[in-house]
Amino acid sequence: MLADCRKGKIDRILVKSISRFARNTKDCLTVLRELSALGVTVYFEKENIDTNKLTTELMVSLFGALSQEESVSIGKNQQLSYQRRMERGEFITCKAPLGYRLVDGKNLKIAEDEAKVVRWIFDAYLDGHSAEWITAKLNKHKIPAPCGESIWHHQAIPRILSNEKYVGDSLCQKKYTTDTFPFVRKWNHGERDQYYTERTHPAIISTETFEKARLLRERRAQREARPKAEYPLAMKIVCGNCGSPFTRRMTKSGLVSWVCRKHDDRAADCPMPRIPEQEIYAAFVRMYNKLKRNEGIVLKPALAQLDDLNAALQRGNPAMLEVNRAIADTSEQSYNITLLQNRGLLDADACAAKLQAIHVKLAQLRRERRRLLQNEDLEDVMEALRRTADTVHTGPERLDGFDEGLFAGLVEKITVESQTSVRFHLGGGIELREQLREVSR
Repeated sequence: MLADCRKGKIDRILVKSISRFARNTKDCLTVLRELSALGVTVYFEKENIDTNKLTTELMVSLFGALSQEESVSIGKNQQLSYQRRMERGEFITCKAPLGYRLVDGKNLKIAEDEAKVVRWIFDAYLDGHSAEWITAKLNKHKIPAPCGESIWHHQAIPRILSNEKYVGDSLCQKKYTTDTFPFVRKWNHGERDQYYTERTHPAIISTETFEKARLLRERRAQREARPKAEYPLAMKIVCGNCGSPFTRRMTKSGLVSWVCRKHDDRAADCPMPRIPEQEIYAAFVRMYNKLKRNEGIVLKPALAQLDDLNAALQRGNPAMLEVNRAIADTSEQSYNITLLQNRGLLDADACAAKLQAIHVKLAQLRRERRRLLQNEDLEDVMEALRRTADTVHTGPERLDGFDEGLFAGLVEKITVESQTSVRFHLGGGIELREQLREVSR
């Protein structure tokens, strides 16, 4: 066909789609430039692109479409390769979990310095300590966090405790990548097949220890799930000393109180005492009545400040622009390295090292973007504050007893600061401290 175009026999080409026109972006653009010089126009039916009418903007669209088609093709080929290796039991992981190093891009070897941390986490959990307590200890001793994070988060502990990699087995395809562009990683809840292979690599902990931790997690989950829908205060009270949630307790005489779970498990771990339920109810009534009397002083200025801050941020944020540009550049580097690997221009070890460094950098940039977004996007906060202001404004002039509906609409969390003081967290970031009456242990 190109030979006929060069002889002047063809002046227009109709193509079903860009992917049918050439094998890759480079070949496609090379041919299009030559055809343009020969006066031959091309129309892509699927993308509705006509080179006879291309402006600068349309050319940009064309380049983007070409790159997307190539990216989709590469992505699907990679997914198919991983799928075949999973089916044969040859695939372990693309990224080594804490306690391991990835060797030759496919084998997990124990990293003893990190493996000690993993063993300690399992031992501490089986000794009765919570994920929050374990996290606090790791951060206190400045133990490096996984995945390039600056600090440990308590959500990482359950992930470690439930990771079958630590007994030497591999469950593949816990997550999957969508088939369409842009590709998105999602948790696999049955949308894709999973593959479990035993003894794929050295174990860090015994199967017995792993099973004990699993059973303990299940028992704790059952205990924590019971009060969720039964009591107004359930899942809303946290300890200001250790950060643990409070749980409800009732004596044989019928006295109901709330207590820090860590204190409840072992009093020496947290000094925070029990708080009678009626004292918390009474504190909420007093807090509401004060807020109702002073809503013009507390809520209206807060709304005005948020409106002003939001207006200022709408005028542009150079820091956010810079972070987004850096993320785009780093993502392009990752794409180019993957492309070079697929073409056989980089070996697996070189690619693994480069991609690991890029993933760490991307994680740092995305954390920075999340931090900026927390300051930039105030719509959710403003809406929550407006709901709080409306609830107070339309609420009763005076509350004489605890109102469960009003409490649920106003209070997001209660922090118990001491035996005599609690802090109510309302929607929109409003925090109000209230004193408790004299309470006993």
